[in-house]
Amino acid sequence: MKSYLTLALFLISSFVLLGQTKDESKLNLLGNVKPRNANEISASNWLLGCETLDRDFTDYDQYKEYLNPLGIKRLRLQAGWAKTEKVKGQYDWDWLDHIVNDAVGRGLEPWVQFSYGNSIYEGGGGINLAAGVPESEVALAAWDKWVAALVNRYMGKVKEYEIWNEPNFGDNLFNTPIKAAALHNRTIKIIKEIQPDSKVSGLALGHIDLAYADEFFKALHDAGTIQLFANFTYHDYVYNPDFHYDKVRQLKAVLAKYAPDIPLRQGENGAPSMNGFGRGAIGNYDWTELSQAKWNTRRMLGDLGHDIESSVFSIIDMGYTSGPIRLLNVKGLLMSDSTKRVIRPKLAYHSVQNVASIFDHSLERIQNIQQTHNGNFVPANPDDIAMTKSTDLGFAVYGYRHKESNLNVYSIWKNESIPNNSTEKQNCNFTFTNANFNEPVVVDIISGEVFEIPADKWKKEGTKYSFLDIPVYDGPILIADKSLILIQKP
Repeated sequence: MKSYLTLALFLISSFVLLGQTKDESKLNLLGNVKPRNANEISASNWLLGCETLDRDFTDYDQYKEYLNPLGIKRLRLQAGWAKTEKVKGQYDWDWLDHIVNDAVGRGLEPWVQFSYGNSIYEGGGGINLAAGVPESEVALAAWDKWVAALVNRYMGKVKEYEIWNEPNFGDNLFNTPIKAAALHNRTIKIIKEIQPDSKVSGLALGHIDLAYADEFFKALHDAGTIQLFANFTYHDYVYNPDFHYDKVRQLKAVLAKYAPDIPLRQGENGAPSMNGFGRGAIGNYDWTELSQAKWNTRRMLGDLGHDIESSVFSIIDMGYTSGPIRLLNVKGLLMSDSTKRVIRPKLAYHSVQNVASIFDHSLERIQNIQQTHNGNFVPANPDDIAMTKSTDLGFAVYGYRHKESNLNVYSIWKNESIPNNSTEKQNCNFTFTNANFNEPVVVDIISGEVFEIPADKWKKEGTKYSFLDIPVYDGPILIADKSLILIQKP
């Protein structure tokens, strides 16, 4: 009965949010994007945030059945030193064993973060976000032992790690770039000595603080450890997900001064599904499940269009219990209640499912695409040229080719503003050069609907393809070859 009620609630909300527009009604509905289980996908650009389990803000067992159907293989987990070592020298691994073993048993890949501090040691640092790193000799020695014990315990099941979380937040008297880099230096040496083939992420920068990053990278470089890292991560919450790539490019340039071959990874990003106090980053906006879904999928596909690995924050709403009032951070793809129980998947869960189903490593990005929309020439993919000013933005357009068939997918959305709460679309014309389609279709990533493009609405002239009256809005739509979309009948 509960499952039927959940389905009914979702269908009702979907009908209200996503009723067909008059533009879409002109196109023949072929069906919906068919989700793919994570085990059906060999590799992709995506990671999924399963954070805060170390502080019991969420309950893994409540949402574990929703992980594989989402289609994302890699899970970001926080290991929780303070939760594991409550008595000096004694480790209780049961809670983390349960999560790691279950995830690996499902064919998923944990990405485990070493955090936070431990107050049982003097100078052991804080136990949550914006707290200080451990700095006393006794605490750092205990940290080293915990790191070594964790890697030894999970090295057969965990291949990726991350060191600390958002050190630039909070009191920088505790977390200066030099102190954060020193913790990274000692930690990665331990990890690599025990598990040389592991991949380790560093920094986890909260927002993009270029000065902090520069000093941090320089300290790693001077210590001779920067090349041990697989990537460096950042978390840049902005209301319009398309407006931060110029700053990402600046961060990449800072890193390139010290390690030009090491990439950036977007390690944590998401949007709330409602506004109000306690909603966390970018909470002060009239968010709904629709605008949340648009934000998350624009962030995913924008990152993909810039060749950046991308993490979705988070799988479920988080109940922050560090104060007298329980604040619910509603960035989850799943709605939860005060007992941490899943109420139902939100619209964003299904929209992210659609992205994961289509965009895996069988596709590669087309660089330097050339396209026009409504007769206006756009010179290239913005990742391959200097970023245009925000006032010049109109559409985000990225292209991909299937590695075997060479057939194409283009993602398109209006990017000039914060995602709104409307499904109203406008018809636009698009032309792509050096493209390749056999049977093009339109896909609405938010709803998952797949539409036929009538023969009189597209034409081919050599490798130049023109499409007329394509309905677009501020959520991603695709013009894709039908063979690249798994479709289930309505």
